[in-house]
Amino acid sequence: MAVVAVWKCDRDGKMFDDKKAAEAHDKMLELAANITQLIEAKVDGISEAYSEAIGLLLAERSDQLAKACKGKPEVLLEASDTDQEENVTPLAAHQ
Repeated sequence: MAVVAVWKCDRDGKMFDDKKAAEAHDKMLELAANITQLIEAKVDGISEAYSEAIGLLLAERSDQLAKACKGKPEVLLEASDTDQEENVTPLAAHQ
């Protein structure tokens, strides 16, 4: 039997095959949580589900948002690397 090292993000349970990707994902989720709190504090009447979805979307595209704020708004409409979660390893039962 082979031993495979994986890193699990304790915020959402996703598994990664390298530590750097797991830490980047965890940082993104932390940013999403903070954005969600900001939205809920500043936007009256928004549902928790919508604010979480917006927070996650903005956090996933933080690099694009930074570029857009620096004068390149068209990058927000381009496809993103985060659209494909290549670093996520699905959890499978091995027998």
